[in-house]
Amino acid sequence: MEPKGYWCLQLHAHLPFIRHPEYPDFLEEDWLYEGLTETYLPLLSILEKLLEDNVDFRLTMTFTPPLAGMLTDSLLQSRYYNKLNKLIELSEKEVWRTRSLPQFHETALMYERQLKDCRRIWEKYHGNILNGYKNLQDIGKLEIITCCATHGFLPLEVSNSAIRGQIKVACQDYERIFGQRPRGIWLAECAYVPGFDQELKKEEIRFFFLESHGILYGTPRPRYGVFAPVYCPSGVAAFGRDMETAHQVWSADTGYPGDPDYREFYRDLGYDLDYEYIRPYLHSDGIRRNIGLKYHRITGKVSLGNKQPYNPQWALNKAAQHAGNFMFNREKQIEFLSGILDRPPLVVSMYDAELFGHWWYEGPKFLDFLFRKIHHDQKTFKMITPIEYLEKFPKNQVVTPASSSWGDKGYFEVWLNGTNDWIYRHLHKASERMSELARENHDSHSLVRRALNQAARELMLAQSSDWAFIMTTRTMFEYAEKRTHDHLVNFSNLYEQIKRHSIDEVYLKGLEDKNNIFPNMDYAAFR
Repeated sequence: MEPKGYWCLQLHAHLPFIRHPEYPDFLEEDWLYEGLTETYLPLLSILEKLLEDNVDFRLTMTFTPPLAGMLTDSLLQSRYYNKLNKLIELSEKEVWRTRSLPQFHETALMYERQLKDCRRIWEKYHGNILNGYKNLQDIGKLEIITCCATHGFLPLEVSNSAIRGQIKVACQDYERIFGQRPRGIWLAECAYVPGFDQELKKEEIRFFFLESHGILYGTPRPRYGVFAPVYCPSGVAAFGRDMETAHQVWSADTGYPGDPDYREFYRDLGYDLDYEYIRPYLHSDGIRRNIGLKYHRITGKVSLGNKQPYNPQWALNKAAQHAGNFMFNREKQIEFLSGILDRPPLVVSMYDAELFGHWWYEGPKFLDFLFRKIHHDQKTFKMITPIEYLEKFPKNQVVTPASSSWGDKGYFEVWLNGTNDWIYRHLHKASERMSELARENHDSHSLVRRALNQAARELMLAQSSDWAFIMTTRTMFEYAEKRTHDHLVNFSNLYEQIKRHSIDEVYLKGLEDKNNIFPNMDYAAFR
């Protein structure tokens, strides 16, 4: 029996490339370690258990090239494993410490179980968890897509060679890691300008995702709104975001993650426990920071000091209830849409992967409950990947999507404003110079080729949209400004050395060792 419609879940897993071998520990590297412990490892564990239990599911995920590069880096793998073992040591101490504190003991036991399961998955794949996700892709349960090479914000890259480089290098790196060409791409920040799809077509990309108004404001008007993909003039398909499912999960006021029974993100043992007890688990500077173990629930709009103890069973019950509610709402939404459309509707839900686990601790369990309920408890809709949908429904309307992004206000203001506009004159000049170097050097000997490839890496790392975003939010402003400045200086130094035919090999080797993203970089992508 054919379903009335389909649901596509897309999780965008991304972190900026942060790797500092020159320091024994570095604060911003924690973003990767937190993502592993709270999102990427728990999610992989859940997906593998679904497979073991014969639960059919479909999921689409981005692993951006910077994140994939860090996940496959031996230095960062080693540092994470050490950090994970320290957290497990702390969790075991916490189980003993809370044995006479019943309001916290179950939570301590929960952390010990979760952290040891993370270590089990980590050791199963010898530190390279992308192999686990690749296995799921190989059997057809998961579609892994790529992203712009360093999450570059393409509409603000005025050079065609810079746009081409971001896409081409991303596809080459994906093939290195996953053994095949990517079939889909997540344009960084869903940022699109008409014509980008032509570059995607050259790399044999078949689909990408857009914010809803990118589809709805397209020309001509899309007949099915966001409930069916459209083909761009190039033939590449664009899938639009459904805002109803976005608000159910994302909304700070009405979304599931704000429920009082869920874990409170902002109260952490790094601040709550005696300093001498917690000191071995802080960074080498000894400053109190979040360490990831949290014993309180959201409770309501009260101060952190008035948060109530977290109850793991209450939180699990809520995750199951919310999964049931989400499924029920999809059934009713799809039943309604199928009654007014002349084809089975497609609902596309798009989220940052790190929402599930890092920001919303119970998010992975929510997905576990949801996938199981969809498989066992309803017949209205099926989960599907974009490729499966295009194969099932190959005829779709041709539309030129509108310029758009999924940032605040829907366009480009987050990445171009008074806090960060200074960076673009430098990025554009560097892009122009990189294209010049690529055109001038065709058959370079090894040292020049190495310098050209490293110049391309430095340029692309400077192009990361994360730095402009952080400057806007002013969360780690100095770090984002320094990273942009340092990569541009590195690029300029290499440019001058290549032009003068006087490459400093010691300087070059230092950059290669530190900023080692894209081991198979080919500067010719910028011609």
